[in-house]
Amino acid sequence: MTIVRTRSGPVRGARDNGVSAFKGVPYAAPPVGELRWMPPEPPAPWTETRDVLEFGNVAPQERSPLVPPVLVVDQPESEDCLYLNVYTPAADDGARPVMLWIHGGGFALGAGSQVLYEGSRLASRGVVVVTVNYRLGPFGFVRLKELTNGEIPATGNEGLLDQVAALTWVRDNVAAFGGDPDNVTVFGESAGGVSVLSLMSMPAARGLFHKAIVQSGPGQIAFSVDEALEHVAKPMLEALGTPDPETLRAATTARLMAAIPQFMETVAGSDMAARLRWAKPVVDGETILDWPEPALASGVQPGMPLMVGTTRDEMSQGVVARVENREQLLERVRVLVPDADAAALVEACQAAREQRLAPVDAGSLFAAIDTSRYMGVPSTRVLDAHRPHGPVYHYVYDWISPQMDGAWGSPHMVELGFVFGTHDATPAIAGMCGAGPAAEALAGATMDAWAAFARNGDPGTASLGPWPPYGETRATMMIGPLAGVREAPFEAERVAWDGVATTDMRW
Repeated sequence: MTIVRTRSGPVRGARDNGVSAFKGVPYAAPPVGELRWMPPEPPAPWTETRDVLEFGNVAPQERSPLVPPVLVVDQPESEDCLYLNVYTPAADDGARPVMLWIHGGGFALGAGSQVLYEGSRLASRGVVVVTVNYRLGPFGFVRLKELTNGEIPATGNEGLLDQVAALTWVRDNVAAFGGDPDNVTVFGESAGGVSVLSLMSMPAARGLFHKAIVQSGPGQIAFSVDEALEHVAKPMLEALGTPDPETLRAATTARLMAAIPQFMETVAGSDMAARLRWAKPVVDGETILDWPEPALASGVQPGMPLMVGTTRDEMSQGVVARVENREQLLERVRVLVPDADAAALVEACQAAREQRLAPVDAGSLFAAIDTSRYMGVPSTRVLDAHRPHGPVYHYVYDWISPQMDGAWGSPHMVELGFVFGTHDATPAIAGMCGAGPAAEALAGATMDAWAAFARNGDPGTASLGPWPPYGETRATMMIGPLAGVREAPFEAERVAWDGVATTDMRW
């Protein structure tokens, strides 16, 4: 057992295999009752030593057949969910780099306590790992201030403000856990990556972190204020049958969660995939100053090292069998990007894939185009926006997942088990990531690189190799069985999107 004194009170964690873990530490007051939809407040202090040996509640969240088994959360749910977990080599004065993880899940599901994100192995690389829960769905990402005449001042970014509160907790407490509050890296995947980019444009987060890693986090995924009201807030209040603030505050958690399927009929219809995409940050010019690309181009984070990357085949899951011929392919691409030349995009993608002997059937082409549109091109544009103002690094993860006998290539999320060294922690995770000596070696190299970036802003290591910044040559670290740097990979696909605005690449 290890006891650490936080500013709120003493906590007692457990030590195993050279790492101390503190689970379920409250970093903010429970956002319930009058605090529902309000910015997070500090937790109430305590005097007796508090055992933090079990994870805290996870945020109320959706259940859907689309949720991959590795993301299914089998833990108690409650609006009282603002807890974090700390993994440290030692609770001493070591002043180690700190890595704060923001989980993905479309802002509607997930938790920092999922097995996939267990932080002990990454912490063993000499860093302090912090994983957090934050408010999701109708509690963290619904803008209500206009529709309640300000009586409920929710901006639609309360989940992000929770993340700011967690970073504030780190600043105030992590030194006691052996971490350096002046060397904090925030990193996240998917919705967590979007969160990282949003935090870079949030005045409330300024100075609370010093490096950033964006994993498969498309910066164009957000609402304007008008979109947030029309596509989420109004349909939800209609489903609940009232805009009355007191009634909304008094509604049970179950009642609010039960309204989701009803208002999703308006938002998404029968498109099950769209039902996981309705919760998004709101670019309001106040909480979030601007979309990530123009914000970074303006120099909003001068000098901050930034690493951005994707998997090679982000959007391969579930689409290959749905696009059967060229006519269907062209129609689907026109729907994705109405203002683009669909035929030109298809031709550019096909030529590039033929050159590297990749499949060019209609389904594979659509998945590749969707990957470029939604993840690949927006990620390189974010790097281009920030590189005049700070060091930037780019990666593409190309480890082949064993899922579908490798048919999905390197899909969304495949890198997660390697970032945390949990690639074989459960059968479900091993089914996504793989197991064995090659997977173990890749996990070690990936953790080394992520920890090196957190330590000094340069992800180059002996195990993965030198990693030059992303500049005019577009140097990219390909992370997989044959890891190494390539200049301007997927360049033909990137150039094909010139002239298409990033904001036109949204879901």
